[in-house]
Amino acid sequence: MEWLGRLSSPNARTLNKITTLSELDLAVIKCDACPRLVSWREEVALVKRKSFETQSYWGKPVSGFGPNDASMLIVGLAPGAHGANRTGRVFTGDRSGDWLYGSLHRLGLAKLPSSDSRDDGQELFGIRITCAVHCAPPDNKPEPEEKATCAPWLHKEITLLLPTLKSFLALGNFAWTGLFATLAELDFIIPKPRPKFGHGVIAEVIGPDGVIRWIVGSYHPSQQNTFTGKLTEAMLDSAIKTSVEFR
Repeated sequence: MEWLGRLSSPNARTLNKITTLSELDLAVIKCDACPRLVSWREEVALVKRKSFETQSYWGKPVSGFGPNDASMLIVGLAPGAHGANRTGRVFTGDRSGDWLYGSLHRLGLAKLPSSDSRDDGQELFGIRITCAVHCAPPDNKPEPEEKATCAPWLHKEITLLLPTLKSFLALGNFAWTGLFATLAELDFIIPKPRPKFGHGVIAEVIGPDGVIRWIVGSYHPSQQNTFTGKLTEAMLDSAIKTSVEFR
């Protein structure tokens, strides 16, 4: 598998040995392949935001979250500096997470209407959430080399989910383009030309197992999108519901 070469040698060996999502999650949080991201996530964990100064930050890579037999995978950009990088769970502890988990709860896909910490009892039903990049990047902008280095984790995650996976929800253009690149490298048959990202856009792909799967695009529930009204609760609910209908 060519994409294994993108990871440092120790991580490539680790990926070859991984056979379950639980093993993958444990391996992800030990990754230190990108010096700039390691430095940034750890600095944020030490300096902290004033409103969280009494809390202990996670300050490590953040793995995916959800059941091992999920039929739908939600893909975001990267952990938030004071959200997932603080709490240790993807889309947890910030406004983006409030929007995402609130929507999932309304649709019966999450046990709780919010996700505040790793031990809050949150549970997802039939879906899993992950990110294209697993470390919080400065200004939410990972470098191209960092994207490429982190990509094999998503490759492996999708490969392990393949027996039950039916659909994807890509939150934002970064996740959309990264997901298509990943699927192409995993020998999925994808449309040509590749569909452009847009909220509510739907694309059909065929897996290496011959099974048709679907990708749905949604604007990312970032504060920039939600505060300006570019993304509303109804719009997010609709995109998630559409993706769920393909399960």
